[in-house]
Amino acid sequence: MMNESNNVDKDEIKKFDGMASTWWDQNGPMKPLHQMNPLRVDYINQHHAVANQRILDVGCGGGILTEALAKKGASVTGIDMSQKAIHAAKEHAKQEKIDLTYLESSIEAFAQTKPEPFDIITCLEMVEHVPNYASVLATCQSLLKPNGSLFVSTINRTPKAYLFAIVGAEYVLRLLPRGTHEYAKFVQPAELHQAAETCQLKLNNISGVHYNPLTQHFKLTNNLSVNCIARYKKDTKN
Repeated sequence: MMNESNNVDKDEIKKFDGMASTWWDQNGPMKPLHQMNPLRVDYINQHHAVANQRILDVGCGGGILTEALAKKGASVTGIDMSQKAIHAAKEHAKQEKIDLTYLESSIEAFAQTKPEPFDIITCLEMVEHVPNYASVLATCQSLLKPNGSLFVSTINRTPKAYLFAIVGAEYVLRLLPRGTHEYAKFVQPAELHQAAETCQLKLNNISGVHYNPLTQHFKLTNNLSVNCIARYKKDTKN
C-alpha cells in the first residue's frame, strides 16, 4: 500500500484551500457541486440505502455530500487533505447542528488508524485530483465491510470531456474557477474498472452524468463520454 505522504498533490490541496471560504456559497465556485448533489445522493441511496449505515466520504471538501448523507440517517465520517476545507465543513455542520466527524487526512493515513469497517465509502470528484487513484481504491476496499459499496465519480479523459469540463465549464460558462481540472488527470472508465478489479472490487453499476446549461440541471444518462458515477461492491469470493 502506498505511503500516505506520496499520494498527495500539494498543488491540488492549495487549489482547494483557496476555495474553502466559498464552499457553501451556492452561487460561488462550488455551485456545480451544489446543483449535482441531489443526483449524487439519490444515486447512492438507490443502489445502497444509506439510513443507519456507516459511511466514509473520501475527499469530502467542505461537506456538501457528507451533510446530505447524514441528513438521510447515516453515520458519516468525512476526510480531506485540505485543512481549510475541513474547517469550513466543521463550521457549517456546527451551524446546521448536524452530528458529523471530520478529519484532515488522506485515505491511506486514515486506514492506518484501523477504523471499524464501513458499509459505504464515497469517493466523488476526487480520483482525478490525486497522483495514484489505484492506491485510493485499494485502501477503500480494505475499509469496506463484506459486500460493502464503494461509489466513485470522475471525469472521462475524452476530447468531449475537455470541451465540456474545461473549456465550457471553466472558460465559457465560468461555472468553475480556471485550473480546477487538468485534462491529463481525467480517468477513463476502463482504467477505473481495471484498478477496481485489481483490488477485488466488482462493478455493479455505472451511469453517465449530463449537465444541461440551459436548465442548470444534472441527469443520469447512458453516455459516459464526459462525467460518470459508478458503484463497486467488495468482492468476497477471494
